[in-house]
Amino acid sequence: MFNPDLLPDNPYILLTPGPLSTSKAVKAAMLRDWCTWDEDYNALVRTLRERLTALATASDGYTSVLMQGSGTFAVESVIGTALPRDGKLLVVANGVYGQRIAIIARRLGIACSVLDCGETGRPEPAEVWRELGADPAVTHVAVVHCETTTGMLNPVEEIGAVVKRAGRTYIVDAMSSFGGIPMDASQLGADFLISSSNKCIQGVPGFGFVIARGEVLQGCADQARSLSLDLYDQWRGMEQGGGKWRFTSPTHVVRAFAAAMDELESEGGVAARHSRYSANQRMLREGMRALGFETLLPDAFQSPIITSYLSPEAPGYSFPSFYQMLKAKGFVIYPGKVTGADTFRIGNIGQVFAGDIKRLLAAVRQAMVWKAD
Repeated sequence: MFNPDLLPDNPYILLTPGPLSTSKAVKAAMLRDWCTWDEDYNALVRTLRERLTALATASDGYTSVLMQGSGTFAVESVIGTALPRDGKLLVVANGVYGQRIAIIARRLGIACSVLDCGETGRPEPAEVWRELGADPAVTHVAVVHCETTTGMLNPVEEIGAVVKRAGRTYIVDAMSSFGGIPMDASQLGADFLISSSNKCIQGVPGFGFVIARGEVLQGCADQARSLSLDLYDQWRGMEQGGGKWRFTSPTHVVRAFAAAMDELESEGGVAARHSRYSANQRMLREGMRALGFETLLPDAFQSPIITSYLSPEAPGYSFPSFYQMLKAKGFVIYPGKVTGADTFRIGNIGQVFAGDIKRLLAAVRQAMVWKAD
């Protein structure tokens, strides 16, 4: 019998916002082949959809849809399906991923405006309220929960209250937060909540998923601008077909995701995972500050998912060299993504624990060659 403990260890830990380091059990789940039309597999899909919906909210009236591709595919499926031909989208943006939603809308020919808060600015609900009051043509509002450009955690519940008070449809990109930060889609006021298999649930890349308010999704028939990214048809197909996908599904990834969901439950659910992620981030942040690194964001705005650090202003510092030294010691970090500052980013989600953070800090100290003199 196969023993997952005999799988070789990865040469390094991925300290990124996804793909991320996964357990041996999740990887081992992909060693079996599955038939997309087999009842065993379709039953697995049905169960996953039920589990995802229950994880997203305790309220009735919600459903879930799985969509092939990366998280951006799932975001585009929502934008391209949820907006009617005469609809208009307001994007509340403070980073690359908020701006990407606006790019998607414009590529699809959807009317769109952007409330740009700046890369280090946090959106204020009052600003959103003013925007909605000034533009009655806006029918939908979209915001990113955890903007991994910086690590910013946006006030999606407060924004949602404003959006619902104004009678608009609310889209929350919870790509890097769902499963790792406690939330309830209904309490957020979210009509569509979007995430991906390779984020806080700690699966592998291959599909995204959408938690949707059923009555809102049912009103989206014949609105999609794409065949393969038609969220309504995907949902209808899964409902009527007993778990079947319209096109070839990522069977191995789905099975790995089921194993990851089991691990989330065994860990103690989202609250326990959030506690671990938060402890990881605090230890990392305090350790990096002790080494002389400054964070880009104030602590009050910081998510427990990923942290941006200002690059040292030292003649001997080079991010490529720093990156390679850490990689050689077993850690892969991320380059910076903000345009207004020289930064790098370190994530702490996935199969990462306190001992890993301690080892990382020791590796960072050794890699600080610009301090050698």
